Amino acid sequence: MLPGNVMEIMASPSSLFSAYASFSGSIMLVRTMVNDIVPRPVQAYLWQAIQRLFKTNPPVQEHLTLVVEEYAYGRNEIFDAAEIYLSSKIDTNTDRLKISKSSKKGVLVSFAKDETILDTFDGVELNWKFVTVTTRRQRRGSSDEGEESKEQHFELSFDKKHKDKIIGTYVPFVIEKSSEIKGKEKVLKMFTLRGYGRSWSSIDLQHPSTFDTLAMEPEQKKAVMNDLDRFLGRREFYKRVGRAWKRGYLLYGPPGTGKSSLVAAMANHLKFNVYDLQLSNIRTDSQLRELLLETGNSSILVIEDIDCSIDLPERSASAQDPRSELTLSGLLNFIDGLWSTCGDERIIIFTTNHVEKLDPALLRPGRMDMHIHMSYCTYLGFKLLAANYLEIPDTDDENHCHRRVFTEIKGLLAETQVTPAEVAEELMKSENPGVALDGLVKLLKQKKKEAPADGKLETVEEIED
Repeated sequence: MLPGNVMEIMASPSSLFSAYASFSGSIMLVRTMVNDIVPRPVQAYLWQAIQRLFKTNPPVQEHLTLVVEEYAYGRNEIFDAAEIYLSSKIDTNTDRLKISKSSKKGVLVSFAKDETILDTFDGVELNWKFVTVTTRRQRRGSSDEGEESKEQHFELSFDKKHKDKIIGTYVPFVIEKSSEIKGKEKVLKMFTLRGYGRSWSSIDLQHPSTFDTLAMEPEQKKAVMNDLDRFLGRREFYKRVGRAWKRGYLLYGPPGTGKSSLVAAMANHLKFNVYDLQLSNIRTDSQLRELLLETGNSSILVIEDIDCSIDLPERSASAQDPRSELTLSGLLNFIDGLWSTCGDERIIIFTTNHVEKLDPALLRPGRMDMHIHMSYCTYLGFKLLAANYLEIPDTDDENHCHRRVFTEIKGLLAETQVTPAEVAEELMKSENPGVALDGLVKLLKQKKKEAPADGKLETVEEIED
């Protein structure tokens, strides 16, 4: 039994209920008076003030997220670059991927929806996320589900204090790296004129020619490769000296000496697309200008057999009637005039069998910077062809099993003229090296008999740069 004073302190349930009812009634009375007396805007202001008084400040957001949409006034180059760059970052930590295959390419691996990739740049941690949003658009008055459309974007998150570094340095780094990756995997294209020469059409360029397979003098081949590599690395140099980033090459020599193969080898070496321009399909200077402006950067423009492609009127004739047909002046203006600056990293190649027929205006430096003479087959060129076609080692060892016939061929090549194409054709006639070499000896002897008694042999000329 509780003491008496404790019993007095503890209130009965009836008294508690009575006190609660009295308090509730007072609150309702005050609320009614406030609603009747205090205007609504004042009530809202006082309520917001009370909320701010007791509200705690949210934590400061430490991360910034950049959204890279697939389309932004056209195709977003940053999205494309990120897609290529991040594909190289796929590793064992990646949980979900998409896999596919087309008829022209091998197995392709890409990101699955909501997949994340971690990257670091200059000590900064970055989180990439690939997001795909699927929506359906239903036509008015239609009961079908509507067309499904997908929107894709990347989200790049990082500590916001590094915003300037990421936007100013990291994003350009991603674009540059993607260009390098794309260059290695690039499928080269050959562009030709469609119809009446009003537009370009393209096919895959699958020519197997490389500098390793070209039957050229080693020093000549090395000089061309070095010049191409130097050209690729001089973007800032051309900008600094105020010149268009382009280079011209004139390939001249008899038919069958490998001019077209050299063009293909240059394209494969540089990873450049090729535009094959037939001047005979072009009627006016304006048409030529429109076509050349449609050519892409990092490309090779080829005009083969320019000496017989078309008879270009002289510049004086074009001055009399600027609306006349295609002129030499129109071609020269694009090679090194103001129009030559409309593009970067371009190679221009002219080929001819008769260099003496060309207008000297086409040949000066700044238009055709390097003149490459494609000569008849030499002994060094023959040894390279024998190694490629018959798998005979390129050696002068006295114990070489074909030493005798090689020596005979060396003497015959010094006394007659035969093109690399003719030599290659003879070596293809048999897979037996002995039979093929004997056939070549017979061809060279026949050429020697047919040569005029006072004929002068053409010698390999130095490259004019």
